[in-house]
Amino acid sequence: MKVVKPLAEQSYILTLPLLTEKWQEDVLFKRLEIARNIYNASLGELMKRHKRLKQDEMYRYWIQQPKSKERNQALRELNKEYGLSEYAIHTYVKPIQHHFKKNMDSFTAQKIATRSWLTFERYFYGTAKKVVFKRRGELHSVEGKSNTSGIRFKDRTLYWNGLEISVTVRERDNYAHMSLKDKVKYCRIIHKVVRGKERYFVQLVLGGVPPEKIDRETGEVKHPRGIGKVGIDIGTQTIAVVTTTEAKLLELTPAVNTMEREKRILQRKSDRQRRANNPHKYNEDGTIKRTKDRWIASKNYLKTKSLLSEINRKIADIRKQEHNKMVNWILSLGDDIKVETMNYKGLQRRAKETTVNERTGRINRKKRYGKSLMKKAPSMLLTILDNKLKYADHQLKKIETSKVKASQFNHFSGDCVKKTLNERWNDFNGMKVQRDL
Repeated sequence: MKVVKPLAEQSYILTLPLLTEKWQEDVLFKRLEIARNIYNASLGELMKRHKRLKQDEMYRYWIQQPKSKERNQALRELNKEYGLSEYAIHTYVKPIQHHFKKNMDSFTAQKIATRSWLTFERYFYGTAKKVVFKRRGELHSVEGKSNTSGIRFKDRTLYWNGLEISVTVRERDNYAHMSLKDKVKYCRIIHKVVRGKERYFVQLVLGGVPPEKIDRETGEVKHPRGIGKVGIDIGTQTIAVVTTTEAKLLELTPAVNTMEREKRILQRKSDRQRRANNPHKYNEDGTIKRTKDRWIASKNYLKTKSLLSEINRKIADIRKQEHNKMVNWILSLGDDIKVETMNYKGLQRRAKETTVNERTGRINRKKRYGKSLMKKAPSMLLTILDNKLKYADHQLKKIETSKVKASQFNHFSGDCVKKTLNERWNDFNGMKVQRDL
């Protein structure tokens, strides 16, 4: 069981819009591009070092040996020798940062190097299949290491290498005013395109726990917390919530469904425009030719792409808002919350075996639940729930599905009866109960 962090070590985020002028936006965009170049350079250097490591005879010998402490120690020494560590890439970044010292401070450059190391680490240990370098305009955030140097926030103003940008705090936003009383650990600058306009925000990582939101009319807490046991069974698109007083089966983020339809229409439109503009890039069967010819983008295609980007932003914001509402409701039911474990990475993968449909004789698709998970993001809901529980010195308790067998369990006889996935109802002596509940 995980140990809950003490309150002093916990933190939360407050996002505030920056009141930028055009010249300040240009400077921020330039610095984000410098950060992108540093990130790509660091990631490229790590890949070069990794390539040299794989050519080492000692590495080839030890990587083929069975797992042991001696093998692990030998591989650690080789990684250190070839500079495959977070601190080694910090040293590599130092002269690059010095070249851009008018725009980039050392702390921010180190965090960018750490970011590249985390990307490489997933590839190095087999979690990711490849690394992806960022193209122009694809790096949307930079952050510092403390609030004493580099990117700093003081007296409602953001300071960074000569830039001084004020933030907007609404007078009636009591939550923001109360949050600003807490200590700022470090700052993060975020770039977004909102309704076709470039916007910049500062995210303040504050120490402690977020203040409770108070209703201005009644003076009561907006989201009261309950006491008691709560069981939740979360699927790819639904969530079952059960307490001693109520049981509900709800759809996750239903507000997203309508926007997903609009998104599909725009995706089809952009695909038609791309094909009309680039007939030389497609084979006769409609597949893409693997050539180095440039893609041609028309003004209408770029407009459709901008609309698609905007609707993706809206979907992400609405999904997060719906999840927060759901979490606040679950926390109002109780504080001892249990959930079955779920391997979302496994559900995203395509099926390995090729099967044939008995009725049609066609080969079945190998797709599984990737699209549902992307649309509904059930794992995000559990993360938000666990974070909010930790603020009250609790945590989300995860139950092993294979040991409990909740969907197979008969509450009257105490037996476990196996069921297929399409059997959604349990028949207990004439009493039908939905299997998730």
